[in-house]
Amino acid sequence: MMRKNGNIEPSVGNPRKQNTTQILDAAEKVFAVHGLSGTRIDDIAKACALPKANVLYYFNTKETLYQATLERFLADWLGDANIHLSVNMNPREGLQSYIQAKMLFSRQRPEASRLFMHELLAGGEQIQPFLRETLKPHVEDLAVIFAAWHKKGLIKKIDPFHFMFMLWAMTQSYADMQVQFAAVLGQKRLTKRDFEIGTETIMQLVASICIDAEERN
Repeated sequence: MMRKNGNIEPSVGNPRKQNTTQILDAAEKVFAVHGLSGTRIDDIAKACALPKANVLYYFNTKETLYQATLERFLADWLGDANIHLSVNMNPREGLQSYIQAKMLFSRQRPEASRLFMHELLAGGEQIQPFLRETLKPHVEDLAVIFAAWHKKGLIKKIDPFHFMFMLWAMTQSYADMQVQFAAVLGQKRLTKRDFEIGTETIMQLVASICIDAEERN
């Protein structure tokens, strides 16, 4: 499958991939609103304009579809760090591109972020293996990168785990709390410019840990 604007796109001429993507896209939106317990397969079938039998052909239970929807989101959500954060990158540039990617995700796929938050608030039972076996080692790898940056004199000493918590909280809130933010701004919804201002503001805060060349001399 190809990627376009952060979303998985089906290969042309492959009905199975097209139908699967169509179902997952609809499930992402419906589960985000109603959660696992409040969603029916009929709701997802209606949202993706496919017969219920087709949905059950690809995902034989609602729980299987829910797990597949979460797994797709988590794979996309986690991939940003691997692209933008590495030992050889300039911390300021890497963090800025990472924040931009996270904010773009929040703007383009808010339902996916809300689905993840819904699952966490419900206790995270469906994603415990991911949290323990994938996310924890992933952040531990990022801690190595932050330690290397600090050793090179490129960033101040920080706790990498809590730093990532703060980055996630700031960027994901633009998806999870859009209604609140828009109301405070006196708008019906957040605009592209609001996301740009949010990105700039977050980067101003994050830049405080970066050490410029003149500071190192």
